[in-house]
Amino acid sequence: MSEGKTFWGHLEVFRWLLIRCIVLVFGIAVAAFCYKDFVFEQLILAPCNADFITYRLLGKIGLVANVQQIDLININLASQLMTHLSISFYLALVVAFPYLIVELWFFVKPALYSNERKPAVVAILAFFFQFFLGMALAYYLIFPLTFNFLGTYQVSARVVNQISLSSYIGTFLGLMFMMGLVFEMPIVAYFFARIGVLKSSLLRRGRKVAVVLILVAAAFITPSTDVFTMCIVALPLWLLYEFSIEVTRRTEPKEISDLNDQ
Repeated sequence: MSEGKTFWGHLEVFRWLLIRCIVLVFGIAVAAFCYKDFVFEQLILAPCNADFITYRLLGKIGLVANVQQIDLININLASQLMTHLSISFYLALVVAFPYLIVELWFFVKPALYSNERKPAVVAILAFFFQFFLGMALAYYLIFPLTFNFLGTYQVSARVVNQISLSSYIGTFLGLMFMMGLVFEMPIVAYFFARIGVLKSSLLRRGRKVAVVLILVAAAFITPSTDVFTMCIVALPLWLLYEFSIEVTRRTEPKEISDLNDQ
């Protein structure tokens, strides 16, 4: 959005913004499609390998043992091609996402007051950092532990696990996206505290309940009897909750914050 432009002028600017974004996403998707071996062997399917970095690091300190190589199967004729296409598109969106937001920022920036621009930039940067931090945690910790347990769990030796490609990809993308959203908790807390809906005292009173829910969530994410593994997953979530309390305390009006500290 630019100052001094008519409605049709803004529409023309937005049209070219969409064109640039679509071209970039399409270009990255084509590149990802062409580099299939790197995308799948080094990124998407890496947690299937027994020598994945997470298994090696946790194995050195004795938290994970007997990690097995898990092979996937395909049971649908077009599943591998469709998976290849969809992963290329999703990867392109992730890679291009910062650029897309920058394009959108320059479009709406002229419509913001000068005192609104700095908080908006900080919020956007915080959103990026938290979302990608959550995705990194899911990729390097939560998904490998979940996949290793569920992929080797058997109710009977006569029942052999054969993990389908679609099941693997669905779980992989679901956990990555879910953890990215979960890590937006401090951002959500900031905005709710900003409008006066959320107070740090409420989060403090609910700390015990939150800890129980976090442990339940960690047990669900890593459904094993290994307490250490569950704690590894639960610790970042608990720290995230404590960070949200601090963000809320610093955001709410000073007189409320001082009253809560008493």
